[in-house]
Amino acid sequence: MLSNNKDKIINDPIYGFITIDEGIIKDLIDHKYFQRLRKISQLGLSHLVYPGAHHSRFHHAIGCLHLMNKAISQLRKKGHIITNKEAEGLKIAILLHDIGHGPFSHALENTIIKELSHEEMSLIYMQDLNIQFNGKLSIAIQIFKDSYSKKFLHQLVSSQLDMDRLDYLKRDSFFSGVTEGNIGTERIINMLDVRDGKLVVEEKGIYSIEKFLFSRRLMYWQVYLHKTVVSAEQMLIKIIERVKFLLKSKNKIFVTASLEIFLKQDFNKKDFRNNSELIHLFSEIDDYDIYTCLKYWKKNEDFVLSELSKMMLNRNILKTKISKKDFSKNDKEKLIDNFCKLKKCSTKEAEYFIFSNKISNSTYNIQQSNINILMKDEKILDITLASDQFDIKVLNKTVNKYFLCYPTV
Repeated sequence: MLSNNKDKIINDPIYGFITIDEGIIKDLIDHKYFQRLRKISQLGLSHLVYPGAHHSRFHHAIGCLHLMNKAISQLRKKGHIITNKEAEGLKIAILLHDIGHGPFSHALENTIIKELSHEEMSLIYMQDLNIQFNGKLSIAIQIFKDSYSKKFLHQLVSSQLDMDRLDYLKRDSFFSGVTEGNIGTERIINMLDVRDGKLVVEEKGIYSIEKFLFSRRLMYWQVYLHKTVVSAEQMLIKIIERVKFLLKSKNKIFVTASLEIFLKQDFNKKDFRNNSELIHLFSEIDDYDIYTCLKYWKKNEDFVLSELSKMMLNRNILKTKISKKDFSKNDKEKLIDNFCKLKKCSTKEAEYFIFSNKISNSTYNIQQSNINILMKDEKILDITLASDQFDIKVLNKTVNKYFLCYPTV
């Protein structure tokens, strides 16, 4: 592909002016696959709770690219060899790490397309782009898949302390207004080093890592898993499930052309790998497809679809109860019986409005790629052993909460 690029500067509200490298980086940013990320919300439906949270996956990807540039520069200053090709591969890998997200990001993951994560979809897109760009993404793909010889390169892209997490915590904190996520990204990057081929953090950066982990925990429970956000996302999932059901029952429903294909038929990873047309079709759907459809669906003759669509558009979100214990069958049955009598609908229809499930989160998973601290005596310790603030049992524990959603009647 021919390029007529010049240096480009993007003014970012978090980091200020970000310079975009001329060449393949700018070509990838200008590509229609990447430009689509402008229309994919970073935080799904969190703006229903935090009105400022309207930033996109595009913002996040550019921020990650900026942090990766900083990390590469810092590690080179400390004498670690990162060739120009490897640096380019790192930048491409982090730039495209979320390119596989569908409408509303995580909210509809495994709903529009089942059993295909956004990471797997991102890899499919990278492989497709590698063909379009004559193999220039090969190193990036190896780094992304963790098959490249220098393992610390993958850690910069995907680990428990990567450029992805460093950006999204700071960015999501800024746009949501929840200050707990405002971490010291620059301090953490300046403390990065490499030992035995793996990423480490210098001991003097340990307090910044502690704050990073605390911030991540707080952001999950205050923003990402806020009970109203969870309820709204579950409602949207129920709407998509209802549309799929009605389409398979041969009902006539308005759906935008590209989205209709994925709601009428179930596709898997193999289908995408064997059919490049599917990749192009998926790249044409975004948040606006869903919003457009909701405006039509609110007038649909199907009670469930029209009611849920109106509720979503008017921010009439289902009430949510949170508990440490699962809700009993009796709790739901009483609510369903009352709803059926009031709305004169069936039990199956009522179950679209009244349901329970579980949300989970853990601050730090010691079984995954560890956050290693380089002590002054050159010993390398896991953060849970190096820190005097953390109890490993607390850090590594998965917290489960149960929720029950129901309408106000």
